Amino acid sequence: MIDYSLGRKRLVEKLIMEGIIRSEKVKNAMLNVPREEFVPPHQKRWAYVDHPLPIGHGQTISAPHMVAIMTELLNPEPGHIVLEIGTGSGYQAAVLAEIVSKQDPMKKGHVYTIERIPELAKFAMDNLKRTGYSDYVTVIVGDGTKGYPEKSPYDRIIVTAAAPTIPKPLIEQLRPGGIMIIPVGDLGLQRLLIVHKSLNGKLNIKEDTWCLFVPLIGEYGWKDYYY
Repeated sequence: MIDYSLGRKRLVEKLIMEGIIRSEKVKNAMLNVPREEFVPPHQKRWAYVDHPLPIGHGQTISAPHMVAIMTELLNPEPGHIVLEIGTGSGYQAAVLAEIVSKQDPMKKGHVYTIERIPELAKFAMDNLKRTGYSDYVTVIVGDGTKGYPEKSPYDRIIVTAAAPTIPKPLIEQLRPGGIMIIPVGDLGLQRLLIVHKSLNGKLNIKEDTWCLFVPLIGEYGWKDYYY
C-alpha cells in the first residue's frame, strides 16, 4: 500500500531544499492538501512525482514545483478573495483555499475558480467536496478570459493556462494593490509574469521563470483553439 502522506512530506522537503518553497504558509498548504485526491485514480501512484499529470480532455495538473512557484509569487494572505483561471482538477484552488480561508476560517477568504470544460469542473467539484474544500472554493463553468465580474475586485488572480497577452477583463477585475500571476507567450514557451496593480491603477509587470502551460482558450485568449 502506498503511503501518500510520506510521499507528500518528502516532496515538500525536496521543494524546500531546492529553494522553491520559501514560506511557512505555502509549506503548510502543500503538506495539508492531498494531491493524490486530485488526479485520476490510475495516476495516484505518481501523485508525488514532481511532474504534470494528465487529467483528461487534453488538460494536466501542474507539477508540484510549479504550483509552489506560482503560489509563492502570488503571496496570498488569509482573508483574500482570489480568482483562479483554469480549475483543472481543483488542486491549485485547494492549496490557495488552505492559505486564504481554511487555516483561519474567521478571515473568510474565498477562491473563485473558472473552468471552461464542464466535465473537468465536475471532477474538480467532486475532488474539493471529498477533501473538505468545497466551502472555501466556488467552481464556475465559463470563459476564464472574461474573469468573473460578479465577485470582483480580487486581491489576487492566478492564471494556470498560457495567454498570448494579459486579458483586459482580468486587469480590470484586479483590486488596486493586488497581484496577478499569469504565463504569457506563444504556445511553445511562456514566461510567468508578476503583475502588480498600484493603488492608482498603474501596472508594474515583472518577468519570472520560463514555463509551459496548456493554452488559455477564450475571447481574450487563443480563440482559434475552440473545438
